[in-house]
Amino acid sequence: MAISVFDLFRIGIGPSSSHTVGPMRAARDFAMALEDASVTRVVVKLHGSLAATGVGHGTDQAVIMGLMGEAPESIDPDTIASRLKQLDEGEPLLLANGQPIAFEHGRDVEWDDTCLPFHPNAMVLSAYGNNDALLATNTYYSLGGGFYVDQAKADQGEVGEDSTTLPYPFDTAAELLALCQQHRLRISQLMLENEKAWRSETAIREELLTIWQAMSDSIENGLRATGHLPGGLKVRRRAQLLHQQLLNPLENQRLIVSSFTVMDWVNVFALAVNEENAAGRRMVTAPTNGAAGIVPAVLAYYLKFEPDASEADVVDFLLTAGAVGILCKKNASISGAEVGCQGEVGSACAMAAAGLAEVLGGSPGQVENAAEIGLEHNLGLTCDPVGGLVQVPCIERNAIASVKAINAARMALHGDGEHFISLDKVIRTMRDTGRDMQDKYKETSKGGLAVNAIEC
Repeated sequence: MAISVFDLFRIGIGPSSSHTVGPMRAARDFAMALEDASVTRVVVKLHGSLAATGVGHGTDQAVIMGLMGEAPESIDPDTIASRLKQLDEGEPLLLANGQPIAFEHGRDVEWDDTCLPFHPNAMVLSAYGNNDALLATNTYYSLGGGFYVDQAKADQGEVGEDSTTLPYPFDTAAELLALCQQHRLRISQLMLENEKAWRSETAIREELLTIWQAMSDSIENGLRATGHLPGGLKVRRRAQLLHQQLLNPLENQRLIVSSFTVMDWVNVFALAVNEENAAGRRMVTAPTNGAAGIVPAVLAYYLKFEPDASEADVVDFLLTAGAVGILCKKNASISGAEVGCQGEVGSACAMAAAGLAEVLGGSPGQVENAAEIGLEHNLGLTCDPVGGLVQVPCIERNAIASVKAINAARMALHGDGEHFISLDKVIRTMRDTGRDMQDKYKETSKGGLAVNAIEC
């Protein structure tokens, strides 16, 4: 199975890659496939984690937008609320094929937290014609990171597989390191050669810089925004205030101006991105929405504090981070509903640590060690969002993991690449831990902080 770095880094909207981005894409494809069918009604049935935390993640809203033909990378987030309001007021839903249908949210969206066998993130879309005749139906599974498959591909084991032939194929970190040694390539160089199987080197560099620009924009937007996040928890945005304190340290008596403020900058970058994500704004999956702040925060930290940083470093950072994300997705999961937050924040921490070690001059062995440290110390991390919202503990968790990624990279660079536990073993442990983890700790909001934070 070939996975591109652009499968992991995708421009979209918040708050969730598995509960917002994937369902929107699936619904759009379902609606496009209807073509000229005389549809009178579409029924959406959400299962498992999509049902359990779908309200907080806006899954139903994302599906509706997808049915209208919208895609996460191009939709204007500012239009969603008004269009949903029009539907509630009786306006018809205009399908992707241009056909208007009546749509009643209370009637046409069903919630069933029973998990389907293939994956906990599942939904069934059904289109009906005159006399309630079933015209089309399909089941979709959202796999995390915006990836999804329909029932036919799930039955055949084709979990979004790409059969592209790569010059340096690898399924494990051990294989990746062996290829680097054999061909005397850095990890970023090897990844660049693999990416050329899909597009030219110029296009790769341009698109990665576009990805970084979108990440940077989400940081800047988050640093400016104020107020409370939507969803009912009344979580106050903190990035803007912390940013102002960092810009004007003399006005803030509590802020100690020292080397510790570097960590504050990392924190504020991560908080900014994840507050934007929680508000349903534009951001980049990295490799998921819930963990979207870690890679941008660490890369922004490097660009801010490394005098010799360049655009070439941005490309190398993202290519190397993508290599680690590919390993996590292939051999475990990046879905919180499948393996808990270790699959989201843990994978992102490992990716960021690897990217930083690469641009700081680390050898392939040191880069792999950095990723291993970053992931190892997120093992067992549960996904238990309070209120089903990607806010508590998700936002702070990204800030903590960003600092952890930097520390992992520094520790690895002080060594020679030799270490006791390999990245492959840690990824395998993440997979096994996720299988053993109770479902209430895997993005259902039925356990952990999600229930203990609520006063009875």
